[in-house]
Amino acid sequence: MAQQRVSMDIGGTFTDVIAYDEELGSYRAGKASTTPDDLTEGVNTALGALVRDPADISFLVHGTTQGLNAFLTRRGERVLLLASEGASHQLHIARGPRWRLYDLHYRKPEPLVPLTDIVPIAGRFSAEGEQLVPLDEDAVRQAAVRARAEGITAIAVGYLFSFRFPAHELRTREILREQLGPEVTISLSHEAAREWREYERTSSATIEAYTGPVVRRYLTRLEDDLTGRGLAVPLHVMQSSGGILTVDSARQRPLQTLLSGPVGGAMGGVALGEAIGRDHLICVDMGGTSFDVSLVIGGKPDLTPETSLEGLPILMPVVNIHTVGAGGGSIAWLEQGGLRVGPQSAGASPGPACYGRGGTEPTVTDANLVLGRVDPAWFAGGQMDLDLEAARTAVAGLGELLGLQTDAMAEGICDVANAKMAQAIRTITVARGIEPRDFTLVAFGGAGPMHAAFLAQELGIREVVVPRFPGAFSAWGMLQTSIRTDLAEAYFFRDVDLDRADLARHLTAMGEQAHAFLDGEGVPAGARTLTHALDVRYVEQEYTLTVPLLSAEEPHNGAFLTMLSERFAQMHEHRFGHANPGAPIEVVTLRTTGLGDLGHAKTTTAPLVGDQSARSTHQVVFGGKPVPATVARRSSLSAGDHLPSPTIVLEETATTVVPPGFRTTVDDYGNLVLTTEAPL
Repeated sequence: MAQQRVSMDIGGTFTDVIAYDEELGSYRAGKASTTPDDLTEGVNTALGALVRDPADISFLVHGTTQGLNAFLTRRGERVLLLASEGASHQLHIARGPRWRLYDLHYRKPEPLVPLTDIVPIAGRFSAEGEQLVPLDEDAVRQAAVRARAEGITAIAVGYLFSFRFPAHELRTREILREQLGPEVTISLSHEAAREWREYERTSSATIEAYTGPVVRRYLTRLEDDLTGRGLAVPLHVMQSSGGILTVDSARQRPLQTLLSGPVGGAMGGVALGEAIGRDHLICVDMGGTSFDVSLVIGGKPDLTPETSLEGLPILMPVVNIHTVGAGGGSIAWLEQGGLRVGPQSAGASPGPACYGRGGTEPTVTDANLVLGRVDPAWFAGGQMDLDLEAARTAVAGLGELLGLQTDAMAEGICDVANAKMAQAIRTITVARGIEPRDFTLVAFGGAGPMHAAFLAQELGIREVVVPRFPGAFSAWGMLQTSIRTDLAEAYFFRDVDLDRADLARHLTAMGEQAHAFLDGEGVPAGARTLTHALDVRYVEQEYTLTVPLLSAEEPHNGAFLTMLSERFAQMHEHRFGHANPGAPIEVVTLRTTGLGDLGHAKTTTAPLVGDQSARSTHQVVFGGKPVPATVARRSSLSAGDHLPSPTIVLEETATTVVPPGFRTTVDDYGNLVLTTEAPL
């Protein structure tokens, strides 16, 4: 009988798998090197180490960076963009960011589609829905002829006002399907994002067309492989919003999976915070290639209705994650006599110098190994033996250029990496008026626990939590989330013109759409939850805040407009430090979110082990001096255990470094809780 709930998370260096045994109530974690040439190989290796027969899996979810990697490396499909005649260059005109107005060095981001691959199509609706110019169907057919002749297999369609009146975009797809068949990817802007702002909407459709074929091929190959090996349940995929959806839905809307890899950790933070009674968390995920920061505020993930990648906007709900190129594999190098770390990474191949795979440049992992903060004989749970001499040679070579001894150079590499990561945390907190000292730092990823205490010292954070299986925590977080669908509809009305009954009807209709989606995902009616919200702004403002509603029926309340204005003013005050109560407001967008509960893996208590004999002492460099540090296997720790500082805690998926000045305890759930011994 199937009883394993399994999640898989592909990182730049390692692929992590978590399996939860529903009968025993226990977790197991596995890890394998990521295989960039064929990601399914690394997935199958990691999965096979935990689950011998895929038929034993009762639930399977996967976080993929396939689309994101294709975007970042510019290895997506060539896209042909069909755009409204007279407004076809919007991707290249873009928007000039006001905060860069006087930056003489600013350059607009390079669009994914060159001007030569943009086809103007006649046809126009007015903002009120009047057809001003009929669709030029012959021009669409000519575009199909060109796509066939030039081997273009991805087409994006972005017409003006299609978010309200999509008839021309829908007809365009019909013609393209007739001419090109089902193999060609066609992304319509009103389906990618049914919201105002034509540039952002067209950009979203273009990114979906650019990355979609890559994602679809990968998911199809992975699903076929797992099914062939005996998997009998649907494969689910993590969404950028923190929810999940079936692989069939992911293939239809691949844009939703673009950031699915990093968000698992944020959702894990929500579940962890609920278990340990912390509702304000800074979640940091440091892997081999990147450092991702997200927030849990009031027990909920910090979401935003739009984001951007390398300056290109995307209209879709995403967990707000800030990423910098700082990971265990980040390369240390010199620029005009100054030390830099990242964003270049040694990746999984060749990897850091200590991996012994041909890498020669010093990395953060090499520096930690030189300082004694990594056990060379028990890295990744003993799966890899690290070459200490190769690491010392790489670090020493860089140190010679700066006139530094090897240990000093290694600490310098770690200090620069820590400063870079601390600044990333400030960007997502201090820059938004959020005080990081009011939060608990949750550290995970293969390298996160190694640097967490140093980041806490830098930012004045008093408590650090390192969860169980930190290297696979993002995978664990994927087991804690739900099926999710997000719907948006443009709805422009000033408060004085708002028809409350009409607003309620629209929200109810959106709720019915959400129920239909959840039904298709196999969610029982009793396991569904709907929430509604409005994007609101002061009249004549440009941007909005998303104001939650109690229900779709709330607009029927006679005091609705007053309550909406008060909520908006409170949120405006909190976000921007000021508000203008009583000023006219307007609604811009309606939002509905549908959640479906397919069950969750439980947060379990720590097993009772408490083997003091599994501890030893090792010389570790802190502050330029080697000092004796306690070295303990995490598997030997029990709830209530206390560890002196400094301490190195070893486990299969990560290494936790506790420098002098911190107390370490093990809580009831097996989390390592680091607290400062003196005021910061």
